[in-house]
Amino acid sequence: MTVAPPSLPAGWYGSAPYVTPLYGNPPDLPKVMAETGQKTFQLTFIQAPRGGGGCTPTWDGTAPVSEDTAVARVIDGVRSAGGDVSVSIGGYGGRNLGQTCASAEDTANAYQQVIDKYALRAVDFNLEEPAYSDPGAVTKELRAAQILQHHNPGLYVSVTTVAAPGGTTPQGQNLLNTAKSLKFAPDNYSIMPFNGFQDVGAQIAVLEAFHGVLMNTFGWDSATAYAHEGASLMNGRSDFGEYYDQADFQALLDYAIGHGMSRYTFWSLNRDRQCTPPDNGQTSGTCSSVPQNPWEFTRLTAQFAQRTPALKAGVAVSQPVPARLPAQADQGAGR
Repeated sequence: MTVAPPSLPAGWYGSAPYVTPLYGNPPDLPKVMAETGQKTFQLTFIQAPRGGGGCTPTWDGTAPVSEDTAVARVIDGVRSAGGDVSVSIGGYGGRNLGQTCASAEDTANAYQQVIDKYALRAVDFNLEEPAYSDPGAVTKELRAAQILQHHNPGLYVSVTTVAAPGGTTPQGQNLLNTAKSLKFAPDNYSIMPFNGFQDVGAQIAVLEAFHGVLMNTFGWDSATAYAHEGASLMNGRSDFGEYYDQADFQALLDYAIGHGMSRYTFWSLNRDRQCTPPDNGQTSGTCSSVPQNPWEFTRLTAQFAQRTPALKAGVAVSQPVPARLPAQADQGAGR
């Protein structure tokens, strides 16, 4: 990297909207920054290589991090404009390195390569299917996150997972129980209240249910649970054909700020612009399917960061962690 990351409050990493930098007509991020005030972005996704597996980090399973210059240029552009990025691990349908690496230590080594390559100060573990239903992979992912947290002081770590009417699914409860057994404490746990939640009332209800799950699992009081809770939303038309407009996002912004939540983000910035026609009857990766001006949803994430306290959640990590891990040889992968 040629541009060093700035020092930003944790609230900015909690507000970073997801961006696919290598597909989906990615927008000019410095231009978005200038027009919205947003300073951070969540770049997706780091996965295991497609096909043969292995323990080498790649972008979307195809582009080895070790060979990357394209995403590095995007990051330099954001940092030159005064902002920063987080990098998201996993994502729906991809293979997490926790599924293909031999151990949690090997998994952590692979992710450390990404942190070192881009001088990262924040990472997101986006644990969905298929890794989500593999308890062994979940344990490796969370243990790897804990090792990274220990070896990179101040690293912001979020965990993003699935929502269900009771707050989370049985797989999600296993994830939380595993984190508890490891004494692993990320900055927050975020659920995705879309695809099956018809309106903003249902979205708030599931966030309240998840708040209860966090209190019951970790023994936290209400304020501590909210301080560790986040919402990862979907702007416009969802995969299931629901519509979440700007008023819905505003209501959830007010809820998140009013309850002291630590993360408010959405999928995705690539979609934060109007389709032609505005509702094209399908869920698009490059536009929202609701009437809007460009970047209206991103302006709300910027508001969240500007109105969120700078302090991290501050729960101690007490699980013993091994000494610095040796660098792992890059196994390589091709397009």
